[in-house]
Amino acid sequence: MRIALISDCAAPATTPGNIVCSGQNAYVGQLAHELARAGHTVDIFARRDAPAQPQLAQLSDKLRIIYVPAGPPGYVPTELMLAHIDAFSRFVTRFVRRQAGHYDIVHANFFMAGMVAQHLKEALGLPFVLTFHALGRAHQRAEAVADSFAIARIRIESALMRVADRIIAESPQDRADMERLYGAPASRIEVAPCGFSQGELWPVPMLEARARLGLDPGRFIVLQLGRIVPRKGVDTVILGVAMLRNRHGVDAQLLVVGGGMGGDAGGNTGGRANSAAGNDGPELARLRSLAADLGVAAQVRFTGQKARNQLRDYYSAANIFASTPWYEPFGITPVEAMACARPVIGSEVGGIKSTVNDGVTGFLIPSRDPEALADRLARLHRCPDLARAMGEAGRRRACEHYTWHHVASQLLAIYADVLDETRLATSPALLST
Repeated sequence: MRIALISDCAAPATTPGNIVCSGQNAYVGQLAHELARAGHTVDIFARRDAPAQPQLAQLSDKLRIIYVPAGPPGYVPTELMLAHIDAFSRFVTRFVRRQAGHYDIVHANFFMAGMVAQHLKEALGLPFVLTFHALGRAHQRAEAVADSFAIARIRIESALMRVADRIIAESPQDRADMERLYGAPASRIEVAPCGFSQGELWPVPMLEARARLGLDPGRFIVLQLGRIVPRKGVDTVILGVAMLRNRHGVDAQLLVVGGGMGGDAGGNTGGRANSAAGNDGPELARLRSLAADLGVAAQVRFTGQKARNQLRDYYSAANIFASTPWYEPFGITPVEAMACARPVIGSEVGGIKSTVNDGVTGFLIPSRDPEALADRLARLHRCPDLARAMGEAGRRRACEHYTWHHVASQLLAIYADVLDETRLATSPALLST
């Protein structure tokens, strides 16, 4: 196949932990590489967000990125991107028309990319599948967001669910939200999860990982990794670590990976100004203030963003990985932690309640419940053999269900079904009956 991946506001090379680098960046980049390794030709269309970016970057003989000039060549907040989608769509349409060969299918990522894919379908007849990565209405319910962007987003998402040839839900909960909150047609929804790269993430001996990172070899360490935005629930983890000390007598260290550029983000809330990465400064400042108010500032280390080749050391250095968002369609980081043989304590929301096998690979707890988090942390601190067994079970589960090879195979089957339907709908024999 010749496949076009549309990712308007998430180029795959963005640094993890950056406010604009969500699981979508990893999803697009890893999926594209896996599809190319399987022999398919893949083009990624992403917005140009730096002046020095070339219009076209060849990553391999079957994979390239086309940086689309739409809006200023720098960071643009998501809520301001809608104004540039028409320009994005026009450029991509012109580009596709000039290609020697045609694309078989378009895979859009996020609702604004869906608008681009819809334009391609109307202008060029290209079928498209759409992964939303997050739903506006579910996000609104989790954060009580009711601004004009949220309202426009929900309206656009509702329309796209009726014109996409297939909608990709990332978890059973994601599918249920589409059907319940949007009335999306069940016949056009398929579930395909996110994944991890076996060439990138594997268990590293804990002492070896801690030595590389300069961490205490005997400390009980909790890791939280991801974007520093309110819905990720980093405050719940900080509160949980404080309760772990005050109620259970365990003086744990918490590593918070993400936020500002490199170094100690706890001492550099101005990282946003240097990186133009987004509005993460106020949230980092709020979290630092919370840790100080709770008396655990010395226990909480904000590391800043880290390169992907460092993540296996961070996962492996921790005793426990904690992920406590309010809303999460899938959640790649719990799977990545499982791939590194670490037990996960996660909120019972979205995809996390599907990936984490409660009581086997970790524990599921209610979101915004630091007391429950502290209780589970204390239990795993008391029972290191249980923590080790959960980590090993998580590793097996991740390798069996959540490799990018497995995910790409599922998506290729969905693409093939869509193309079969398209051919049947347009075949002369069918049209003549």
